[in-house]
Amino acid sequence: MSRTPPSLDESALKSALTHPRGPFRRADVVGETGSTNADLAAGAAAEPGAWPDLSVLIANSQVAGKGRLDRVWEVPAGAAMISSVLVRPTDASAHPGVPAFDPAGHTWLSVLAGIALCQAVAAESDAEPVLKWPNDVLLNGRKLAGILAQLVVPSRDAARGTGRILADDAGRPGPAVVVGMGVNISQQRVELPVDRATSLELETGVPVDRNVLLPAYLTRFARLYNEFVAVGGDALRPLGGGESAHALASGLMSTLGTDVRTELPGGRMLFGTAVRLGRTGDLELRDAGGVMHAVSAGDVVHLRRAGHAGGVDYA
Repeated sequence: MSRTPPSLDESALKSALTHPRGPFRRADVVGETGSTNADLAAGAAAEPGAWPDLSVLIANSQVAGKGRLDRVWEVPAGAAMISSVLVRPTDASAHPGVPAFDPAGHTWLSVLAGIALCQAVAAESDAEPVLKWPNDVLLNGRKLAGILAQLVVPSRDAARGTGRILADDAGRPGPAVVVGMGVNISQQRVELPVDRATSLELETGVPVDRNVLLPAYLTRFARLYNEFVAVGGDALRPLGGGESAHALASGLMSTLGTDVRTELPGGRMLFGTAVRLGRTGDLELRDAGGVMHAVSAGDVVHLRRAGHAGGVDYA
């Protein structure tokens, strides 16, 4: 079994993440939750005004976490880095003077989270994780982290009196997006649910303090997010660091250049070479006949390397 990991330091995390030191407008830290995504989405739907752009919920333990397609994600208490961020990219009061946000930009928010995590892990350790389309982070060929983004539409009752938060012409609050990240930190091999998963401590051999890695990841995500909103959610426009979201993701995307088999709804299979990311974050494949196919994350049940039935699950 793994050693007891350092406890989350609620006071230090809030100080590092929120104004004036950090970019977040609200940061909550809890000992245990069913799901940070579900809790944050429910809170934002019921009380939009209480959860402004760049709010974050952090948990020490998650007992009913979900991934894509309602896949279960549970970990021992303290063994993972669990956080969900709520963003409101179309909120003019939070982003004055920026171009209107392109709806296609919503599909890139989870990608930005993956980029931020790769950058943070590389900065805080000797590890060099990569992205796995559409929503995972790999380290040495195994799954280190999963990302789940979901749309939040305020409830009808919550709309009363909150028109300034993402309001439409009728005064109803518009949607927000919750971007959840779960990172395996200190699990040992016997504590991982599948062979293709891993933890940061397993791969580096060095204990990891979540109180250090969490701010490193979250502040990078907030910076990328703000820069992305500033260019209107256009994945092809350069961000503050000079590269576009598309270029940053493509440079980290291990899926590109590999032969993959894609399982689509209804059991239909598509084989091809992953050539590039599309402007909306789709994966563009070239089949054996040279025909290009664009596959969206929402259409994929599984995506794996071709010829490796037991290999890494790419979706």
